[in-house]
Amino acid sequence: MKKIGIFYGSTTGTCENLAKQLAGELNVANSDIHSADKLTAELVATYDVLLLGTSTWGNGELQDDWYDAINVLKNTNLKEKSIALFGCGDSDSYCYTFCDGIGILYEDLKGSGCTFIGNHVNTDDYNFSSSIAVVDDYFVGLALDDVNESDKTEARISAWVSDLKKYF
Repeated sequence: MKKIGIFYGSTTGTCENLAKQLAGELNVANSDIHSADKLTAELVATYDVLLLGTSTWGNGELQDDWYDAINVLKNTNLKEKSIALFGCGDSDSYCYTFCDGIGILYEDLKGSGCTFIGNHVNTDDYNFSSSIAVVDDYFVGLALDDVNESDKTEARISAWVSDLKKYF
């Protein structure tokens, strides 16, 4: 099986908790779950698959831990890496920027040579107005609203993980 590393940016703990839930579903050890502010090129090199998670702040901004981390990733050879994106947002209060953080990560990494996986998440079961995380009518990663739609989180994670496992 491919070695999986999970990196998350979390201010309030929501994205961190989601990262841990994903790790449980994928049998990823706690030692392979990292805050994005700890991301280094050397650490990235130890993994075949990177799950990158972020919350979305303000009017569609990337979570703070990712500002340096994304620059590390952009300057690292990702040609042999598979990357899956996940994130959380608030589809009620921020319906026009829902999970934009995932879209920012995608835009920053799409020219890196990595292979995106888990990037065709159907938007039909979501209630939001706009998101840059939507490309060709699909989310580019797992979008979660653990504030307003927490009752859907477990099923969304399970479906996404099921899709990801075909790449391992």
